[in-house]
Amino acid sequence: MGAHALKPAAVCCAPVEVKTHHTIDAGLCGRPTELSPGHATVELTCTEIMRADARGLVHGGFVFGVADYAAMLAVNEPTVVLGHADVKFLAPVTTGQALVASAEVTHVDGVKRRVRVRARSGGKLVFMGEFLCIVPSHHILDPKPAKATDSEGGSA
Repeated sequence: MGAHALKPAAVCCAPVEVKTHHTIDAGLCGRPTELSPGHATVELTCTEIMRADARGLVHGGFVFGVADYAAMLAVNEPTVVLGHADVKFLAPVTTGQALVASAEVTHVDGVKRRVRVRARSGGKLVFMGEFLCIVPSHHILDPKPAKATDSEGGSA
């Protein structure tokens, strides 16, 4: 299959089943609030456990985590993993703030998915990124499937 761009997610009539990241901790990575083919929204309330200093600054890893989770849900394939991310942290986040991360698949090329993610707090853009997600044929922790070999001394 060749590469093709996807249109923005449309409003869907039937609920979409979550197919990935089933055991993720919603208290650390957020909870999905919207899911449609190629699109996901995840909300996270930043808690004291996420604080990096005495003033309540939230560690950027938690902001990245909610964005990553939204990207994985936008792809929504059981084996999806993150291959690369190009991100910008645009404003500080503090404990007590609610984050809303929206992700949209913008391009598909074989097993690769490009996903645009934006995270906001109170309507203010605090994070943006372009994620390269990979959908391997098998779970990333499973051994790679054996390659078929020719009949000249190879094994089948």
